[in-house]
Amino acid sequence: MRKRIKPLLFMIPCLMIAACSTTKHLPEGENLYVGATVKINPDSAGKVKGQKGLESTLEDKTRPIPNSAVLGIKYKLFFYNLAGEPTKEKGFRYWLRNKMGQPPVLGSEVKLKYNNDVLRSYLSTIGYLQADVTGDTVVKNKKVKAIYTAQTGTRYKINKVTFPKDSTGIAANVNGNSSKSLLKPGDFYDFETIKNERIRIDNDLKEAGYFYFSPDFLLIQADSTIGKGMVNLFVKVKDNTPEVSKKPYTINNITIYPNYSLRNDSSIKASEPILYKDFKILDPKNTFKLGVFDRLVFFNKGETYNRRDHNQSLNRMVNIGTFKFVKADFIPIDSFKNNQLDVNFYLTPLKKNSLSFQVTGTSKSNNFVGSEVKITQTTRNVFRGAEQLEVSASGGFETQIKGGQSKQGNSFSLTGQAKLSFPRFLIPFFKFNSTNAFIPRTNIMASYQILSRIDYSLNAIKGEFGYNWKESVFKEHTFNPISINYVKSNVKNDTVLTRNPALRTSLEPQYIIGLNYNFTYNDQVDNSRRNNIYLSGDLETAGNLAGLLTSKNDLGKKTLFGTALSQFIRLEGDVRNYYKVNKNVTWASRFNLGYGYTYGNSTSLPFVRQFFAGGSSDIRAFGARILGPGSYKVPDTLTFRDQGGDIKIMLNTELRFKLFSIFYGALFADAGNIWLRKEDPERPGAKFKLNSFMDEIAIGTGAGLRVDASFFVLRLDVAVPIRKPYLPEGKRWVINDLNFGSSTWRKENLIFNLGIGYPF
Repeated sequence: MRKRIKPLLFMIPCLMIAACSTTKHLPEGENLYVGATVKINPDSAGKVKGQKGLESTLEDKTRPIPNSAVLGIKYKLFFYNLAGEPTKEKGFRYWLRNKMGQPPVLGSEVKLKYNNDVLRSYLSTIGYLQADVTGDTVVKNKKVKAIYTAQTGTRYKINKVTFPKDSTGIAANVNGNSSKSLLKPGDFYDFETIKNERIRIDNDLKEAGYFYFSPDFLLIQADSTIGKGMVNLFVKVKDNTPEVSKKPYTINNITIYPNYSLRNDSSIKASEPILYKDFKILDPKNTFKLGVFDRLVFFNKGETYNRRDHNQSLNRMVNIGTFKFVKADFIPIDSFKNNQLDVNFYLTPLKKNSLSFQVTGTSKSNNFVGSEVKITQTTRNVFRGAEQLEVSASGGFETQIKGGQSKQGNSFSLTGQAKLSFPRFLIPFFKFNSTNAFIPRTNIMASYQILSRIDYSLNAIKGEFGYNWKESVFKEHTFNPISINYVKSNVKNDTVLTRNPALRTSLEPQYIIGLNYNFTYNDQVDNSRRNNIYLSGDLETAGNLAGLLTSKNDLGKKTLFGTALSQFIRLEGDVRNYYKVNKNVTWASRFNLGYGYTYGNSTSLPFVRQFFAGGSSDIRAFGARILGPGSYKVPDTLTFRDQGGDIKIMLNTELRFKLFSIFYGALFADAGNIWLRKEDPERPGAKFKLNSFMDEIAIGTGAGLRVDASFFVLRLDVAVPIRKPYLPEGKRWVINDLNFGSSTWRKENLIFNLGIGYPF
């Protein structure tokens, strides 16, 4: 017990010293600025809706920003003072003071009048048109705090919205779409909504052909003189709006330069154009098939210009992955009566061939360290239809290290893969044209993998034909109606099968022939959302159609070329939630659920399709792939310890927060396990039972440090188990056994996870 208390007793004075030292080195007559507090209507009973949130928003708008702090400790200022004044512009002290440290924010930097005006202006934009703000400072112990008092008055609401009455031209269009207005009588007056209303009207006008119109040409006037906390709004087109912006345009000539470069600008423009449907194509080198542009350009000659076709054309040209630069140039025809636009698309292709090299490394929680090298050759526009061919080779290794020595030999993998991608749906006897901004793809993939582990090796050949398409910026589908996988294993040590008979079936040579489908919803591309969601669902079936077309052997199993067919249905769902507590703190959670059902030939899922638990991106307080199934614990004496299951339930939650610079911290908890659908006499307690599975959930917790350089994330997590499902009932909670001062306890329970990227 004393060993546990000593570190705490040491930390307390350290924190006190760090807190006190922040004011020690201030300039003469100065105080340390520690932040602002905003009080809304403190002298009246008139509280406003969402008052705490509004006060917090107003506090964030005050300046200056006080020194960064964690748990009340201004660590950056502490480093700044600790370094002192360096004698030269290099060395450790200079780095500590200027890179890790931060100079004190002084009370003299506070500008009360400026902040009063800022807060009053913001309150006005959200409807408090008569708000008033006053500020003052309070000094104590050489620390100064700013206190702002806001008297909001009545929050004004919209009484009526009036649109232009003109029945012709641009005003008629604005009035005709007034039913879609964001400004609703009874809603609070809000300047942000007014700005969005101008953008909405501009979008409607762009769809109607008003190419040169801008939101700046709209005026929304407010009349607050009607009293009773109400305001009338008047929408109008400014009188000084240019004439060119008041008329709709139609598309005239559409010219495409698919192999454009500034160096060859004059020669390309001087070449003879090819007329194809509504397009003029200047491609003297005949780089692309003409049909490619049917799927890239949505404009037609003679139609009214609209923004939707404009954006979809540009998005497709960018997303097709063939062009380095994309530019659309709209040129008005020099005629007042025509109101027409010529459109030129300038497309600069990427290099036909490129080579990429990737190196990754991991250190797993089961004392394995590994790395992988991958080389990928990409060839673009293979058949002149914007196709892509990717050929890659990768190799990786693992070795188990304990006590500084490799005790259990080495493991390695070698993989070769080729993937041919067509930027369209290839469906026999049917032509399908998608009309959204995203390019659908048909993929043909083949790969071969050699995996050699301590006691067994795997050879896997895989081929797939399928489709990938985006329904929207958030929704993506992958469907492979043909998936063929042949897996052959070689057990190096027969005693492995004796010790783990359930492994025998899953490692038998087998064909996995079927289909698979994945749906992904991911709104993380929208950074404006406070709450982001990621959802992924997988369905895989094997042996259905192939099982009908093959016959049984003497043992009653359906085979292909003498090898058994796997027959199963596998489902997996993954839901993640990312909630931004503030700009520096995110609460991330994940729920993962998997279920596999075998039938016919198969009594268990193939080893490569089983679910596993434990590891650096899973339940981090337990070794990789050795947790479960159920309350079963794999004996430490077994060399091969990987434990797979048919069912998986996992829940992770993690609080991520910024420390300084590119360094981030995390506090996390993981829970879950795997189970078998059927009893296994060799693994008692492994079967899933609805009335007892909750008592077999493993739980771990810990803390982590991340180095997030945007393009690269290095992660170190330290985890400890607090619930072990393999212990006797009633003794599975081990939180009371935590003893960081014991070397024996640390050796048995402290798990270090080093990885690349976030766990989820």
